[in-house]
Amino acid sequence: MTIFPLHLEALIGKPLMYLVYLLIGFGFGYVLEISGFSDSPVLAAQFYFKDLRVLKVMFTAIVVAMVLIFLSTALGILDYNLIWVNPTYLWSGIIGGLIMGVGFIVGGFCPGTSIVAASTLKIDGIIFVLGGLVGVTLFGESEKFFQEFYHGSYYGRLTLMDFLNLPTGIVVLLVVLMALFMFWGGEQLERIIGKKDLSKEPALRYAGAGALVVGALVVLLIGQPANSDRWDSMASQQERRLQERSVYVQPGELLQTMHDHKLNLIMIDVRPETDYNMFHIARSRHIPLEELPEYVGGFHLEPARTLFVLISNDETTSTQAWKYLVAESIPNVYILDGGINHWLTTFWDNEAGIEPQVADTADETLAFDFAAVLGASYVAADPDPHQWEGKIEYIPTIKMDLKRAPTSGGCG
Repeated sequence: MTIFPLHLEALIGKPLMYLVYLLIGFGFGYVLEISGFSDSPVLAAQFYFKDLRVLKVMFTAIVVAMVLIFLSTALGILDYNLIWVNPTYLWSGIIGGLIMGVGFIVGGFCPGTSIVAASTLKIDGIIFVLGGLVGVTLFGESEKFFQEFYHGSYYGRLTLMDFLNLPTGIVVLLVVLMALFMFWGGEQLERIIGKKDLSKEPALRYAGAGALVVGALVVLLIGQPANSDRWDSMASQQERRLQERSVYVQPGELLQTMHDHKLNLIMIDVRPETDYNMFHIARSRHIPLEELPEYVGGFHLEPARTLFVLISNDETTSTQAWKYLVAESIPNVYILDGGINHWLTTFWDNEAGIEPQVADTADETLAFDFAAVLGASYVAADPDPHQWEGKIEYIPTIKMDLKRAPTSGGCG
């Protein structure tokens, strides 16, 4: 049975959430300090294969977080869609990683460890932080000269699951096994090159390795919730919104919203391609219902002021699409009331080439005949808001939720 995600801020309030953030930050800095990461020679030894603690500490943190995240999502405690995943810019990311690597080995710090060193008043750490600030400033001022390269090779919210086309549980297990192999290899390098006595290493690390493997196997066995599972967990609340029609946008309100430049309006037409080509609202995007999953990652990266409006001939298909996107935690999703048929009934003004059908039409069938396939070239596809101002009454339903996630990320 799927459990509702735990909304900590709603449970403990914003002041206590700030305290949680503070404790997490303090804990992260404390772990780096006790691991010796405020000492640049210790960090630089990583690149000479004499002391691999950077690899072991940071990769342990990454792998433990990965196992706990996907175990939490498997149990329904956490919504993975609301976790920030840095978008992938392949070549600029590779070049940036190489530059950071050179800076790491020359300066002895990465951005996070330099702050740890600076907080303990180490001069080299303070100088590194100041140098980093200068570098950030220079980058900000010069980015316009290589903007095309910097924003090129964009892959969006790409994960190993997407890249390998494998289930989450298998990827988690493979990453854990890879990490453990790297830890073993790192210890062998420390023994051979760094002349380290491995007999003095804590035996508890084997228990930790076993716990990671067990956790990964549990993730594999339970599996991740499907879209239908997430919808089932919220169906009672969301079905009430459908019954109250609080998520249906009437044509008059959508027309006004189309000309509201404060919003990033994305109209998604989920009809068959033939109907879309026959007639569609200007600036709407054609994404059939079965193709929606391919766009979810990109939708999560849209700015907070984004409004999604789903469109079909009537409401059946767009309502199905709404349920899918809501279950994927896409915020500010609405449905065009009555679909294209209601839109045309509202804005059709004896326009040449468009005639209402005499006979009743089946659900999700266009109720108008078109003389030609003109798409958005009809006047009714992009009505003049001034012409219709005061002529159409509607009850506003759009209420933007500007507090959304994921919205940002960072680097330790």
